[in-house]
Amino acid sequence: MNEKQIQDKINQLNLVKKEIAKIIVGQEIIVEELLISILAGGHCLLEGVPGLAKTLLVSSLAKTMELDFNRVQFTPDLMPSDILGTEILEEDHTTGKRFFEFKQGPVFTNILLADEINRTPPKTQAALLEAMQEKSVSYAGHTYQLPNPFFVLATQNPVEQSGTYPLPEAQLDRFLTFIRVGYPSESEEIEILKRTTGNASVKLETLMGGKEIIELQSYVRDVEISESLLSYITHIVRQTRPDKSDIKEIKQYVRWGAGPRAGQALTLCSKARALLSGRYSVTLEDIAFTAPSVLRHRILVNFQAEADNISHDEIISKLIALVEKPKSKIS
Repeated sequence: MNEKQIQDKINQLNLVKKEIAKIIVGQEIIVEELLISILAGGHCLLEGVPGLAKTLLVSSLAKTMELDFNRVQFTPDLMPSDILGTEILEEDHTTGKRFFEFKQGPVFTNILLADEINRTPPKTQAALLEAMQEKSVSYAGHTYQLPNPFFVLATQNPVEQSGTYPLPEAQLDRFLTFIRVGYPSESEEIEILKRTTGNASVKLETLMGGKEIIELQSYVRDVEISESLLSYITHIVRQTRPDKSDIKEIKQYVRWGAGPRAGQALTLCSKARALLSGRYSVTLEDIAFTAPSVLRHRILVNFQAEADNISHDEIISKLIALVEKPKSKIS
């Protein structure tokens, strides 16, 4: 793919943002973070109180792309087989012989919307682990490959709400990014009322296919990043670990820091953000933009942080402010 072809596909992604804006009021940064996750080839978890259009946002994104899309509503009685699939006893009408045939579940798609993922028990949450990490499903001794591309875009309600089962750290780490969806501004809320209480309807156009997304994902890895910025990312991740950090807030409020996977995620997301912005090299701004969504679910705070009402984002903000930035021309 030459530079002009790449730029044309980046322009298509920007058109995707405009297309989603026909349905979703505001949330431009949220949409950008979602696209960064897709470009980087990872899964995304969106958290917010009910009624903030998280489900609508994901389904609208799927409609702008020529990809298979399935939605699973996670409930307390949902079983792993409801997601992965199960074997069904079939009969060959010619020979009369009976045999088991695997019937694929909704996970066999390009985009899986796991709606309210933390309202189902851990056993069912764990059913997604292999699919998210290996992009395959093992059942009865056989391995079935999932389609390419494959993304899990999950929504969850804040864990403080009743009826939720907090995702374990192992599964949280499978998500490349963790995006928090906040309340709209007053002007945006007025616009929401205008759009949703009348008769007008909007049909979204399909703008990209799976082939284009796979090509862009491949090119993301070719985006340049300097040695000094790789060292900077490494320092950020290592400074999240209380036993290694010299930042007071980290030592005081963090129980467990981020692992090496956080550095990989931060590098890939920074590259994806640079490409989405039409650039072919990573800057400090790309790292600062993507750091919160990459790190907030990989840092485990302690009881003192909860008692002092210190959020993950406050800790990450302090981290980015205090870790020494590289003295480089690329910034």
